[in-house]
Amino acid sequence: MPARRATAALALLAATVCAPAAAAPAPPPAADAPYWVNPDGKAARAAAAHRAAGRTAEAALLDRIATRPVAEWIGTDRPEAKARAVTEAATKAARASLLVLYDIPHRDCGLHSAGGAPDGEAYLAWVDAVARGIGPRRATVVLEPDAVMHVVDGCTPAQHHDERYALLEAAVERLQRQSGTTVHLDAGNPGWAAPEKLAEPLRRAGIAAADGFAVNVSNFRTTEESVAYGRELSALVGGKPFVVDTSRNGNGPYTEGDPAENWCNPPGRALGEPPTLRTGDPLVRAHLWIKRPGESDGECRGGPRAGEWFDSYALELARNAR
Repeated sequence: MPARRATAALALLAATVCAPAAAAPAPPPAADAPYWVNPDGKAARAAAAHRAAGRTAEAALLDRIATRPVAEWIGTDRPEAKARAVTEAATKAARASLLVLYDIPHRDCGLHSAGGAPDGEAYLAWVDAVARGIGPRRATVVLEPDAVMHVVDGCTPAQHHDERYALLEAAVERLQRQSGTTVHLDAGNPGWAAPEKLAEPLRRAGIAAADGFAVNVSNFRTTEESVAYGRELSALVGGKPFVVDTSRNGNGPYTEGDPAENWCNPPGRALGEPPTLRTGDPLVRAHLWIKRPGESDGECRGGPRAGEWFDSYALELARNAR
């Protein structure tokens, strides 16, 4: 069954089939979760649909995602309201929130996640709205996945490079005014570019004022590779610490087929290490699930649009987890 029809069928089952009397309730968030766990996230809703239909094995697999904190991605739509809702909910649960800001103009070079603010002025207004929504509450922000890397690799046209650096630098400065906010610029992954190619672009993007950087966002490189890459890059940007996205790196990267497409819903991948602040390395601030496991990378390998729930893929990630 194609992914879209499978997802629709699950939704229909959830709406029309009564849960068996003996169906187990959804488990609570992991007790050691370092960030807020959204009880109404896509993984939680998908697990509930399986559970209501009596598919307890599938529900249990998706609970491996639903009980862990994943980043809340903030885009163009209602940035202040969403940032406020997430951070207030996290505060009530005595947790910090994990946010990804993703609205840079010319986002994703017009590819699977195209979009973003229409111009620089609109982007700065959007960042300001997000910052107001966060307020004084505790939040870790990963700023603009791929934005620096797409300048480095030339995917973003040259006429936009100076503006992009200026916008990122201004975004770091604005977010740092929030007393409880830490900001990490995205810095790609070890399969994309050598660390020495990133140092000057990160400096131009405001790394000196940021709290650190993020590596392996939405990618599949192993934690070991990512930490080695991050340590090299840290040495080039003043010893800044970093966070690693471990959401889907349990089996490492996919190496078969077209290398240009190996990042998009690759088969045989697995959930990585659960989010934790206990990394054993003073340079590695956290292992985080920045990419939301189970959400599609784009319309490839049977997946729906980027960001939509891809149930069969989520089940595979969870089933393959160690």
